[in-house]
Amino acid sequence: MRETILASLEKIEEDNHVKILFACESGSRAWQFPSKDSDYDVRFIYVHKKEEYLAIDPIGIGSKRDVIELPINDLLDITGWELTKALRLFRKSNPPLMEWLRSGIVYYQAFSTIEQMQELSKSIFAPNSCLHHYLNMAANNFREYLQGEEVKIKKYFYVLRPVLAAGWIEKYNEFPPLEFSTLVNHLVPEGPLKIEINTLLKRKLDGEELDKEPKIQVINQFLNEEIERLREYASSLTSGIPNFTTKLDLLFRNTLEEVWN
Repeated sequence: MRETILASLEKIEEDNHVKILFACESGSRAWQFPSKDSDYDVRFIYVHKKEEYLAIDPIGIGSKRDVIELPINDLLDITGWELTKALRLFRKSNPPLMEWLRSGIVYYQAFSTIEQMQELSKSIFAPNSCLHHYLNMAANNFREYLQGEEVKIKKYFYVLRPVLAAGWIEKYNEFPPLEFSTLVNHLVPEGPLKIEINTLLKRKLDGEELDKEPKIQVINQFLNEEIERLREYASSLTSGIPNFTTKLDLLFRNTLEEVWN
C-alpha cells in the first residue's frame, strides 16, 4: 500500500504543479486501533509555485482551492491542505493538523518546513480550543451511536479516544499523544473499566466484526460523567495563545525559497 500511496502523491504533484512537503496517516491506523478492513486516511501538506501567491486573488478564494482531494475508494482516502491554509490553522492550534504533525506513520517528508512546525507546535498549543474540539467530537458520537440498549460497539473508540485526549490535556497541559493505548495506560486506573476497554481493543485488533451489541454499562457511565466533568473544566479556562503570525509568515516565505529555488 505504501507504494500505491507514494505513486498517488507523485501524481498529485504532477497534475497540480505543486510540491508536497509532508504526508502521513491519520485516523484509526495512526491511533493504533485499526480493523482488518480499515481504509488508509492519508493527509498531506503542499505548496504552490511562487507566482500562484503573487496574484490579486489569494489561494482559497474562488477557483483557487486550498484543498486537494482524490476520489475516496474502499481502501484509500487522500486529502491535502495548501501550506498557507495549514499555517493559518496551525496558528490556532488546530487539533487535526497537530495530530498530523505527531503521526507515527509518515509516508513522505521533504524540506525543512515540517520539522520547524513540529518544533513550534510545542509553543503553539491552545488547551481551550483543543478541549472543545475533542469534547464536541466525543459528545456528538456518544449521542449519535451509544444510546439505547444495543449500540454500534466499534463506535466506543470514537468516543473514548477524544474523551481521553481531553483528559490528557487537563492532566498534563500538553497536546495528547495519538496512540490509544498510551492514553488508556496513563489515564484509566486498573479495574473493571480498563478491563472492558482493553478487551474491546483486543477484539477490534483481532479483526472481530464489532456490530450492534448490548451497550457496555461501565464504559457508558464513564463517558457520560467524563464529558460533563471535562466540559466544566474547559469552561474555566481562558482562551488565547501568543500571536505567532510573524514567525509563520517567515516560515512560509522561507519555504518558498527552499522549495522552488
